[in-house]
Amino acid sequence: MRWLPDREQMLRSRWLAPVARHLHDERLWHMERGCVARAVAIGLFFGLILPFAQFLAAVACAVWLRAHVAVAAGATLVTNPFTFAPLYWLAHRIGQRLLGGPDDDAAAEGVSHQVEQAVQQGWLAGLWDTVASAGAPLMLGLAVMAVVSSALGFVLVWLLWRPRRPPAQRP
Repeated sequence: MRWLPDREQMLRSRWLAPVARHLHDERLWHMERGCVARAVAIGLFFGLILPFAQFLAAVACAVWLRAHVAVAAGATLVTNPFTFAPLYWLAHRIGQRLLGGPDDDAAAEGVSHQVEQAVQQGWLAGLWDTVASAGAPLMLGLAVMAVVSSALGFVLVWLLWRPRRPPAQRP
């Protein structure tokens, strides 16, 4: 919880200005199993499917689906500068396999190299070049990874969540 932004930090964010009026609902901040499971699913989905504005999309969807806003925003960090290249490489491999294309290691390594260059030249411009050159396999792989990871995240939180028991009352 210490890594998640609190309500005041999120309300002050200029990126959340379009949905800030909706963030005052108390149900968006309760740590309940259903709210957190939905939030994890939302954050993982938008963290993988969108190359930019993940945070804003996850928060807007969390407001709409009444999920925990801070958890949804935090779960988008599944893609970050350290995980970006390996995730996009894996997405390209998955998409290539699903489309029945050649299982070419050189093509996958080329995408990985392009992603590394994208990180160095700037996120938006580099990402656009990478996506345009990788094409359908990358987009399909990202979509599959987003759906599977969000479903798996939801199920894991739902199954592993244990409600806190109130402290035993002393006589």
